Amino acid sequence: MKTILALIAVALAAPAAAVAAPAMTVRDVPLAAMRAPTAQAPTAQAPTARTLAASTPRFNMVGLHWRGSGSVSYRVRLASGRWARWTQSDSDDRLSHGWRLGGLDWTGAATAIRFRTTGRVTQVRAYYVESPVEATSRRRLQVAGSPLIVSRFSWQADESIRRAAPQYADAVHYAVVHHTAGSNDYTRAQSAAIVRGIELYHVKGNGWNDIGYNFLVDKYGQVFEGRYGGVDKAVVGAHAQGFNTGSVGVAVLGSYGSSRISAAAKASLERLLAWRLDLAHVDPLSTLTWRSGGNPRFARGVPVFLRAVSGHRDTGFTDCPGAALYAELPQIAAGVAALGGPKLYAPVAVRNGEGQVHFTATVSAAQPWTVTIADSSGAQVAQGAGSGTAVDWTWDGSSAPPDRYTWTIASPNARSATGTIGGTAALAVQKATASPAAAAPGETVTIAYTLTAPATLTATLLSPTNDVLATLLAAAKPAGAQTLAFTPPPGLARGRYTVSLSATSGVRIAATTVPLVIDDAIAAYSATGSSLSFTLVRAPTALSFQVLRGATVVATPPVSSALGPQTLTWDGRLANGARARDGTYTLALTLTDDLGTFARTSEVTLDTTAPHVRVLSYRAMRFAVAEAATLRLVVAGKVYTRVLGKPTTTQFWLKVKPSRYTLTATDSAGNVTTVRYRR
Repeated sequence: MKTILALIAVALAAPAAAVAAPAMTVRDVPLAAMRAPTAQAPTAQAPTARTLAASTPRFNMVGLHWRGSGSVSYRVRLASGRWARWTQSDSDDRLSHGWRLGGLDWTGAATAIRFRTTGRVTQVRAYYVESPVEATSRRRLQVAGSPLIVSRFSWQADESIRRAAPQYADAVHYAVVHHTAGSNDYTRAQSAAIVRGIELYHVKGNGWNDIGYNFLVDKYGQVFEGRYGGVDKAVVGAHAQGFNTGSVGVAVLGSYGSSRISAAAKASLERLLAWRLDLAHVDPLSTLTWRSGGNPRFARGVPVFLRAVSGHRDTGFTDCPGAALYAELPQIAAGVAALGGPKLYAPVAVRNGEGQVHFTATVSAAQPWTVTIADSSGAQVAQGAGSGTAVDWTWDGSSAPPDRYTWTIASPNARSATGTIGGTAALAVQKATASPAAAAPGETVTIAYTLTAPATLTATLLSPTNDVLATLLAAAKPAGAQTLAFTPPPGLARGRYTVSLSATSGVRIAATTVPLVIDDAIAAYSATGSSLSFTLVRAPTALSFQVLRGATVVATPPVSSALGPQTLTWDGRLANGARARDGTYTLALTLTDDLGTFARTSEVTLDTTAPHVRVLSYRAMRFAVAEAATLRLVVAGKVYTRVLGKPTTTQFWLKVKPSRYTLTATDSAGNVTTVRYRR
């Protein structure tokens, strides 16, 4: 549905002068210097923890990344000299190359910090953000009946650090509510500084394309525009791993584990969700089943039951949005449903093979409704009408001439729903990714993307200054998923490049970009079994070799930062020295330098168990084999071989039943089971 944008100037003066940009300092926390707490130490209540006092730059926000299955807490010394309470960093189920990505917490002006680790933590990295608090523009944005929104322009988002163009889902299907955590002790003027700090941390710290949330709400009721791309569009955020596409993520500034959100925040949250879900024709009291895109709690493809207004903890292993706010979500959803006039929910148009189109929808209050069909010139060709809460009408378009038809479902005082039938699908380039996202010189890069309609696709490689370096592809492509493999031209300097994808079909044009890093820190990388070989060309900021079982790090074999050839081999043992159980493991080499993170992974399968062979009949030579294996039957010097590609039952047929034989079963790892028979 086409919307009308109206910019509301609360203050008609010119925009405020640019504020000072937030600054971020990154430091690794020396875990070796941590000490176990004593009975007199502030951490006596957690005797298994280790604490560390660290010198710090100036900061008013802090975020933590760490490796390991344990947890990390911190406490800061405020400018007043008082030490604040211990706060545990919540990774919100976010994992990246073995790192747990904690949220960025508002601490207020602080002069020192202490850390505490509990459980297995092998590495901690602290991100200190100093986000200046200065006056910003008071201009607000209002879109098609939305609440007043502090636009990115008004809170002075740093558009220069955005890494890629926004991606869009087909629609918004549900909302995910978050809290940002940290202190609730902030002023109205500090809210914009907090949002600017979160943007910097999400992009420069976590490596995301932009701020993760679609909207943010402070305790004073101010609503801030989040991720770039249009507040009334289905912009894909980075707020709930596996559930970003098709959702709108709204974060309340502060921590709400035991504290309820303020009345002003609750009212603004309800107004925001009422508008945004109404725009998408979603009933805030409805439920749905959504397939996970994949995270540590829900594997890719797993159907998950959600509410239209869900909390982050519904989608992953996290306490977000805090127990107090989560408990209020049903009441908030009810408040959302009660706001405004009648609503039109779940409009659907289904076309059968005979040209008939069945329209259904729900009206929140019983009243008249109409369904109108118009051709490409705008002329009405059919209309259905009824009354009540259920829209149900079928248009027989079997005799209608080929054209692009527009349908509209309308009900008095409700937001109308529109769509199209026939014609050509809207052209878009979607789901564009580069693999690997950071490539070594001469390494093949694969660009994956999806075209929503047939088009001529032009792919170009752009320099860090956006100069065209090479045309990678110019060809007609059908609709659907596509891939493009290429090797960057030799001689490219290390740096950040861009692959531009432009699709044209008649007068329609669609484009997107994919970031690509060329990094010469590692050369000649290869993986064989349990070994990784490479040449370290440039000294890294950090270098790690990890072994993972699923998303869990089970071993961290030593790795050297010395330049030159290296071969890293995993000996099959866990971090505690025990031998790893049979199964598939991931070997991950991760290098961090000034260009970002360069990661390579390979899989290795441990199999030390001989295949299980069950003899169903010795004389009839009938056997059940529990895994794929090669069978070798030896009878009087003759060998009969059979290859089994899966667990199965098999039988050898010989004219004369032998009085003795030997059967061996060998699996792909070389493990052997022997069966001998003698009558």
